Amino acid sequence: MTVSDVTKILEELCPLHYAEDFDNVGLLVGNSKAVVSGILVTLDTLENVVDEAIEKKCNLIISFHPIIFKGLKKITGRDYVERVVIKAIANNIAIYSMHTALDNSPEGVNAKICEVLEIKNPKILIPKKNSIKKLTTHVPNDKADFLRTKLFDAQAGTIGNYSNCSFNTEGVGSFKPNATSNPTIGQAGKLHYEKETQIQITFSSVYERSILNALFKNHPYEEVAYEIITLENANQNLGMGMVGFIENEMKENDFLNYLKLKMNAKVVRHSSLLNKTIKSVAVLGGSGAFGIEAAIEANADIYITSDIKYHEFYKADNKIVIADIGHFETEQFTKNLLVDYLTKKIPNFAVTLSESITNPIKYF
Repeated sequence: MTVSDVTKILEELCPLHYAEDFDNVGLLVGNSKAVVSGILVTLDTLENVVDEAIEKKCNLIISFHPIIFKGLKKITGRDYVERVVIKAIANNIAIYSMHTALDNSPEGVNAKICEVLEIKNPKILIPKKNSIKKLTTHVPNDKADFLRTKLFDAQAGTIGNYSNCSFNTEGVGSFKPNATSNPTIGQAGKLHYEKETQIQITFSSVYERSILNALFKNHPYEEVAYEIITLENANQNLGMGMVGFIENEMKENDFLNYLKLKMNAKVVRHSSLLNKTIKSVAVLGGSGAFGIEAAIEANADIYITSDIKYHEFYKADNKIVIADIGHFETEQFTKNLLVDYLTKKIPNFAVTLSESITNPIKYF
């Protein structure tokens, strides 16, 4: 099994298209064609993690956070990033990261938090924008059913809980093949009119390549006329954070104690308590100040995230309890998620959970 084989399996869980534009995801160090001897899964790739990979004979590190986030103009070992890259290259160790691709995945970071906290019926808190597209094409009437089926098979036409969705309009198309053409219908040099069906079909942007392949492979025309536009609709099945319910509501103090216990949090920084019970819970792993308004709009009783600044706690505005449990603490179970996933996908292969401590924050 090669590095590329493993990353393809990971991208079934969280395609890299899911990542935010600012992020740096994918294979960051190493050769995609290298044969994998073992996989080490970690939250962060630090020098001690590379040392652990060497000791455990793992030549592929799956890291949630990317070790390379900004461009490197020099690699001289002057900081921890450069030292990690140098050591990994020197020992033929590849490093792969998925970061916000896994954040946005419906089975990713926030789904794992919901699992740990036993949050029921979780839904996406901040649906991802610009991730739904629409394909429009025209096909002879007698070929429309066949082409639609092939597009559906390529994952087009799925909207929420519905599949095989499309809109179809019949009309008449015209075209005149030139002398070098090889038309399926009509003759070179003659204007032709054909009764056609206009097919309009929406799809998640992650499937664009496979849908276009299906279109070109199964459309009868030599030249396929088509249009793809990005819709304003937010993708309800993809995005940052989740919100759901706990089975038995709790008093605020009881829930904070429950939160500390379940998430192994040393401390919880929180906004003013509201003397209400906790039932609806919103979560967002990592730095989540940008999700406060969304949690309030979702009518959550508490919002669990990290890296909240002093003035950002004011945004609670006596409408919600904001609970900051720490960046590492919100994401710590991500590596367990990845190990479980890879172990199921490639059983009898060396997939190891890193034991290295990578949390840079200590508590007194």
